[in-house]
Amino acid sequence: MAAAAVLLCSGCKDLGADGSSTGAGAGAGAGAGAGAAAPDGRAVSPLKNPDGTKPGLAPVTTGADRAAARKLIEELSTKGRGPKTGYARDKFGYAWMDTADGVPLARNGCDTRDDLIHRDGLNLRFRAGSDCVVIAMTLHDPYTGTTIEWRKQQASEVQIDHVVPLSYSWQMGSSRWPENKRKQLANDVLNLIPVQGRANSAKGDSGPAAWLPPNKQIRCAYAVRFAQVAIKYEMPVTAPDKEMMLRQCGG
Repeated sequence: MAAAAVLLCSGCKDLGADGSSTGAGAGAGAGAGAGAAAPDGRAVSPLKNPDGTKPGLAPVTTGADRAAARKLIEELSTKGRGPKTGYARDKFGYAWMDTADGVPLARNGCDTRDDLIHRDGLNLRFRAGSDCVVIAMTLHDPYTGTTIEWRKQQASEVQIDHVVPLSYSWQMGSSRWPENKRKQLANDVLNLIPVQGRANSAKGDSGPAAWLPPNKQIRCAYAVRFAQVAIKYEMPVTAPDKEMMLRQCGG
C-alpha cells in the first residue's frame, strides 16, 4: 500500500535540482560533527550487511575490517563524471514504488520508504488502520551521530538518502541503463538510509570527494556502502571519489 506523505524523499536534490559541493561534513546540525555515534545496539557494519536488509550503518573499526574495506573499494572502476543532460527523477520510476523487481523487500505491501523506516526506526507508531505508514519514531542517524525523535508534523527532519545519488548514477552511466535497472537502484535498500534532513540536503548529488557524513566515525562505513552499491550495479565512480573513499578507510 502506498503511504501518505510521512517523510520527504531522498534528496529532494534527487528530484532534479543540482547538488552543490558543500565540502565534507557541511550542513549538519550543531554538534553533529563531534564524531560520537548514537548507537541503538542494532546498527550493523556494511561489511556484515551486504544486501542492506539489516538496520543502520555501524562504524568499521578493526584493522582487519578496514583492510577488507580497502580491498572492496579497490575493486571500483573509475571514469569522469558525464553531463546531467536528460536527468529527471521519474527516469527511475515514481517514489517510492513497491514494485521494483530484483531488490529486497519489494512487493511486500509497504512502499520502499516505509520499509526503510521499519528497518532503521525504533519505537514506531503507525497511522490508525495501517501497518505500513509510520507517524512517529526514534531514529539514530549515522550521518550526524544524533538521535532524532521524529513526528509527522516535522516531516523534513528525516529524509531517505540515496547513498549513490540518482543524478550521480545518471552521470556515471545509468542514463544508458534499461528502466527496470534504474528502478532497482532507486528502491534498493542497499542504497537507502534514513538520515537527518539537513545532512541529506547538504549532500545533494555529491560523491565522496565533495561530501562525507559529518560523523567522522562513520565515514569508512559510508565509503564501503557507496562502493557496495557501485559494484552491485557495475557502475564506475570518479577517480577523486575512489581516492577519498580509500582514505576514509586508511588507504
